[in-house]
Amino acid sequence: QVQLVESGGGLVQTGDSLRLSCATSGLVFNTYTMGWIRQAPGKEREFVAAVSWSGTSTYADSVKGRFTGSRENAKNEVYLQMNSLKPEDTAIYYCAADPTGRLWSRLYRQSDYDRYYWGQGTQVTVSS
Repeated sequence: QVQLVESGGGLVQTGDSLRLSCATSGLVFNTYTMGWIRQAPGKEREFVAAVSWSGTSTYADSVKGRFTGSRENAKNEVYLQMNSLKPEDTAIYYCAADPTGRLWSRLYRQSDYDRYYWGQGTQVTVSS
């Protein structure tokens, strides 16, 4: 049984930092591209970052230079360091396990939902 569990969200102020973690089990972790997807209130889910099995990462333009994705294969965990947070970063952040590397396209479509394994999400709220 595949499980993804996010943690690290919270309420912060503009300019603050947070580090999200996603612990996984039940999959061969180092064969998956790991992604971070977020959903703001009233909006559809959108791509944030993807981290390849080797640790190479790619980002949405809106977070490039502020967010850093990383992973530790020995621990089956992936992380998202978020710096210089803005109110528009407020969203539920989901960890996704991508078996084919599709997230490397930096796109997420709602029709892709069933392609990935998902965590339950962690809320990030940035106050102005």
